[in-house]
Amino acid sequence: MVDIMIKNMVCPRCIMAVENVLNQQKIGFEKVELGKVRLNAEMDKATFEVFETEIEKLGFEILKDRDVQRIEKIKNLFTLLFQKEEIPSGLNISTYINSHIPEDYSMLSHLFSSMEGITIEKYFISLKIEKVKEWLFYEELTLSEMAYKLDYSSVQHLSSQFKKITGMTPSEYRKLRKREI
Repeated sequence: MVDIMIKNMVCPRCIMAVENVLNQQKIGFEKVELGKVRLNAEMDKATFEVFETEIEKLGFEILKDRDVQRIEKIKNLFTLLFQKEEIPSGLNISTYINSHIPEDYSMLSHLFSSMEGITIEKYFISLKIEKVKEWLFYEELTLSEMAYKLDYSSVQHLSSQFKKITGMTPSEYRKLRKREI
């Protein structure tokens, strides 16, 4: 088995797109998941180059650097978590990451900060705020429901974090989005 890490895979359609390239090139694979392809065997250089070219056309990138792969694994963990649309109550980010990536969290955190220019925790918060923006746009949930689903202690905590990051309250954001439509 050979694993290839791929950047920019964020949804089920991305998985299907990479599977299509693998099938078109008749490359045997065990599975494709967010950010990762597990091949049945090593590809020869020519096949690898064609595969790399084809997935780049789709907006993906093969990750060759080990540190970049680690960062992408963390981002993919969060992407999967946010696709569930509900953060488990009392989620501890370091424990969550360590349960999926058995490496020293302190080292991963330092690596993430140095490569991304933001801490893992702030990155996680930014994803929460992006999810709130999405929900505000579609007007499916109340702020109270959003706070609960994203494991905020209160609507006030959600609102203050939203304002800190976006510069406006959730209500102001919703009104702005309505005017843009």
